[in-house]
Amino acid sequence: MLARVWSASIVGIDAVKVGVEVDVSTGMPGTVLVGLPDTAVQESKERVKAALKNAGYAFPMKKIVINLTPADLRKEGPSFDLPISVGIMAASEQVSAQMLGDYLFLGEVSLDGSLRPVAGVLPIAAAAQRLGIAGLVVPDGNAREAAVVQGLAVYGFKNLSQVADFLNSPQRYTPMQLDGRKELAKTVLGGADLKDVKGQVHARRALEIAAAGGHNLIFVGPPGSGKTMLARRLPGILPPLSFDEALEVTQIHSVAGLLKNRGSLVSDRPYRSPHHSASGPSLVGGGSFPRPGEISLSHRGVLFLDELTEFKRDVLEFLRQPLEDGFVTISRTKQSVTFPAQFTLVASTNPCPCGYYGDTIQACTCSPRQREQYWAKLSGPLMDRIDLQVAVNRLKPEEITRQPTGEDSAPVRLRVQVARDRAHTRFKEDTSKVGCNAQMQSHHLREFCKLDDASRNLLEAAIRKLGLSARASDRILKVSRTIADLAGDDDLKTHHVAEAIQYRTIDRMQ
Repeated sequence: MLARVWSASIVGIDAVKVGVEVDVSTGMPGTVLVGLPDTAVQESKERVKAALKNAGYAFPMKKIVINLTPADLRKEGPSFDLPISVGIMAASEQVSAQMLGDYLFLGEVSLDGSLRPVAGVLPIAAAAQRLGIAGLVVPDGNAREAAVVQGLAVYGFKNLSQVADFLNSPQRYTPMQLDGRKELAKTVLGGADLKDVKGQVHARRALEIAAAGGHNLIFVGPPGSGKTMLARRLPGILPPLSFDEALEVTQIHSVAGLLKNRGSLVSDRPYRSPHHSASGPSLVGGGSFPRPGEISLSHRGVLFLDELTEFKRDVLEFLRQPLEDGFVTISRTKQSVTFPAQFTLVASTNPCPCGYYGDTIQACTCSPRQREQYWAKLSGPLMDRIDLQVAVNRLKPEEITRQPTGEDSAPVRLRVQVARDRAHTRFKEDTSKVGCNAQMQSHHLREFCKLDDASRNLLEAAIRKLGLSARASDRILKVSRTIADLAGDDDLKTHHVAEAIQYRTIDRMQ
């Protein structure tokens, strides 16, 4: 007898509908699995056989052929365990096959018949809703994640016995109900608070500008000056994720397998901090069948690269295209996938190999040649893409012991939200879907960053003196626009441009 069960496979961060056809016929007992399965799918034959027996169901001692369609699409992971189990039970007439055409099944089975959560459920649920699938049957640990998608009946079960009972008596079960927007509204913003930072007024101001405009930022200073401490407080002053942004982020994290048993939506902005030994593919994503890397996992959030000059130069060059485009396309012989990568880059580095160049207390022991080689690890095109370059000096003893704590994150976040709202209003009619000032294109600069004569003369003088490229001068205009938004000004003024020029520390050092 033949049974067909619907499942799905992940390609990039999108889902493709997969048919699981099971044919049970007379002949030499054995199980054949075809349709480009990987090792994990091939091993499902043994898992399913033991799981059915231990759950109290018969495994047919007949010839079983399992075909995964389309046959030219590679199938990966253990999520096909449940549809294969259901297909064998339906083909051997142990459960009703009446509902198999309306539902999509996903899940890994344990040898005792229990169901384990799998990765990639949210994008599969979204695809099922678009394709008109009535519902989704998943492990209990994935039910909340899938239920975020509206208009889809989601059933979460703990074991194969419950799935079989559902297929035989569906009227006894009700789908999980979950309102993703209400869940997101309950989020309590946490994270490290800016009030813990003493002094560093200039760096705190740069952090606020970076949050308001989505600008990339680098801190340069001696060891112990607070660079990492400041960077870790950026997520706390970013506005909360909107529902659409939370869906995007959750979809990426689901594909990466980071959502198992974590609930429904990712409610906090991502903060990723890879070690400086990270490889290029680990940052941008890759593999024979590409998976998202750190820049995609930090989509709509922050990617923090501590000790930037310790990263390999060729690894850092991987960041240039994603920083400009907001996405990364990975091409392989068999497929090409695109991952979103709209993140705020925050980096920190010492000013020289010993770390004390320019320090007022400890003398630098590096030669000019050593400092030159140290900075040569950061290419000009990469530094052009970093809008805010900020020097962070060490605190004086009296600042450490006597100075009170700084302003809390909450009022800073409120100012950032107001500035972002002004930007959203400005770009509301724009079809390019610009989300913040850092994403403005050339035509936006011409329209929204008009300069008066004094401001133009100031910018031209800075370009001549610092040797700025056209991209770097555009970055100055974008930062100026954000400074004006924080001040509540509609037009750019000379002091906005002057402050933006001050955030080109590395250009002035060189």
